[in-house]
Amino acid sequence: MCNPINKENLLLERLIRYSNRGYYPFHMPGHKRQNNLGFLKEFPNPYAIDITEIHGFDNLHNPKGILKESMEWAAQVYGADKTYYLVNGSSCGILSAISAVTHFGGKLLIGRNCHKSAYHGAILKQCKTVYVYPPFVGHWGINGGILAEDVKRLLEENPDTEAVIIVSPTYEGVVSDIEKIAQVVHEKTIPLIVDEAHGAHFPFSGIFPKPALECGADIVVQSLHKTAPSLTQTALLHVKGELVDLEKLERYLQMYQSSSPSYVFMASIERCVYEMWEKGEEYFKTYASWLNVCRKKLACMKHLKLLDDSLHGQWGIHGLDPSKIVVSCGDSSLKGTDLDQMLREKYHLEMEMCGVDYVTAITTLFDTKEGLQRLVEAFYGIDRTIMAGNRETVVWEHKAWVKTTLAHAIDAPYERIPIADCEERVSAEFIYLYPPGIPIIAPGELITRQIIGQVIQYRQMGLPVQGMADKEAEYLRVFTDTGANHG
Repeated sequence: MCNPINKENLLLERLIRYSNRGYYPFHMPGHKRQNNLGFLKEFPNPYAIDITEIHGFDNLHNPKGILKESMEWAAQVYGADKTYYLVNGSSCGILSAISAVTHFGGKLLIGRNCHKSAYHGAILKQCKTVYVYPPFVGHWGINGGILAEDVKRLLEENPDTEAVIIVSPTYEGVVSDIEKIAQVVHEKTIPLIVDEAHGAHFPFSGIFPKPALECGADIVVQSLHKTAPSLTQTALLHVKGELVDLEKLERYLQMYQSSSPSYVFMASIERCVYEMWEKGEEYFKTYASWLNVCRKKLACMKHLKLLDDSLHGQWGIHGLDPSKIVVSCGDSSLKGTDLDQMLREKYHLEMEMCGVDYVTAITTLFDTKEGLQRLVEAFYGIDRTIMAGNRETVVWEHKAWVKTTLAHAIDAPYERIPIADCEERVSAEFIYLYPPGIPIIAPGELITRQIIGQVIQYRQMGLPVQGMADKEAEYLRVFTDTGANHG
C-alpha cells in the first residue's frame, strides 16, 4: 500500500510557496516569472491550450501548415536558411546536430568546455573525439574563448575530422571569434556547430556580440528559455549554408524530440520570438540603459570584481555578453560558495551558478529596474563588510589523457572505488559541476592526482559535483582490467 504524502511536500505546493517568498531570480528562465509584464500577462491558462495534433494545428515532425509557416518566419527573423522549434531543450538540438554531421565511428573536434550534451552526442554516434581547449583565465577561474589557430592546428593534425562543435557564449558570457573559426573549419569543407544556448538574445540589440549565424556557423542551437522570455525547455536550431544534410538532421530531430510535442511550448517559442522581433528595440533600449547603470556601479567595488571588457582580446576572448553579471571574490576572504550563500540568505537573490571564486547572475530584458538595484545594493553591502583576502587559490587546469573512446568507456566493465583511490585508473563515467555541465573528466580518460584533488576540493566546498552514479560524489566507476584491455 502506498504511504501517504504530505500535501505541503508536493512540488506544486513548494513552487507556490517559493514564488511568494520574495526571492529574486538572477537565473534562467529568462521571463523571470514576471507574468504581469509584456505579453506574458496575456498568455492564457496553459491547460486551456494544451492540445495534441488535431485538425488545423499541424504536426511538428511533419509540418505542412501553421507550424511550417511559423518556423519559416522564425528563420527569416534570425537570418537562417532553416529553423526548427525544439521542445526538448537545446540538448536535443546538440544531439541531432552531431548525429546529422558525423558517421558512426567518425571523428569530432569538440571544445573541451562544451556542455555534456555534446559528449552525449559523441557517445551515441560512437565518435572518436579530439579536444580543443580554451585558454584558462587563472585569476578569474573561468575559460576564455576558443582560438582559431588551435582549431586550424588540430584539423591539420586530424584530417579525417567530420565536424567541429564549440560553445559561444559560455556560461560566463565569453564569446569566441566565430568568424575566424568558421573560416578555418570551412577550409576543410566541414560544418561548424555552435552551441549558442546562452545567446538567443544576441540578434535583437547592438549591445550584444554578433550572433554566430551571422559569423558563418552552419548549425546554431539556442535556448530561448535561458535569456529570452520563453518557457523552460524551449529552444531553436538554425541551419545556414550547404554543408548540412537537412533530411538527415530532421530524421534525428524526430528521434531526440518527443513524439508528442507540447503546443504550449511551441506557442511560447513563437510568441517569444514575435515579441522580440516586434518590440525588441523598445524592450532592449530600456533594459540596456538599466544594465549599463548596474555595470558602472558594480565596476567600482573595492574587493569584489566585475568581469568586464578589460579582458577583451586576451585569452581568446573576442567579446563578452554584458547581460551576464559575473563577480569574482578572488581578492577577498570569501569563496564563491560563501558569496552565493550570502546573496541568497541575506538578500534573497538567487544566482544562476557559483564557481570556486565567483558567482554568475543572468539578467534579461524581463528583469526589473528594482531587481537590478537590489543586485547592486547586495554586492555593495557585501563588499563593504568583507576583508581583502590572501588565501591561495588553486588553479585547476589540465588536459585530458584519452585512453579509449567515450562510447566504449561508457559501457565497459567497471568497478566502483573511492575517488581518493582512483589515481592512474581509467574513468567509466563523467564528473562535472552542474551548472555548467562541463566535464572535469569524461569516460575513457586517465584519472590523475590533480583531478582527484580538484573533485575533492569542489566536494568540500559544497559545489554541485555530479555525473557519477554515486550521488554523494564519493565513489567513481573505473575500468576493470578487462574493460581497459578492450580499449
